[in-house]
Amino acid sequence: MRAELPEIKKEDVEVNLVEANLRIKGEKKEHKEVKEDDHYRRERSYGSFLRTIALPCDVKDDEIKASFKDGVLEIRMPKTEEAKRKLISVKIH
Repeated sequence: MRAELPEIKKEDVEVNLVEANLRIKGEKKEHKEVKEDDHYRRERSYGSFLRTIALPCDVKDDEIKASFKDGVLEIRMPKTEEAKRKLISVKIH
């Protein structure tokens, strides 16, 4: 799974597995300060988000890995053996 999180820092993102749901939580904190000869401006903006994604099958919770690079969060969740699809041949009569 990949999620684009522009302008958010790695330390401001939290990923949790809650039962059969993946929860991604984060907060954007931005501070801007402009000092020029004729004016001074300081801006602060904050915003938080929470996304819960229902997983379609069981995953190996001890093998979940997450990485964050260039504003992209990537989460790898291997399926359990039971959740992997099996090929079942059906006889035609």
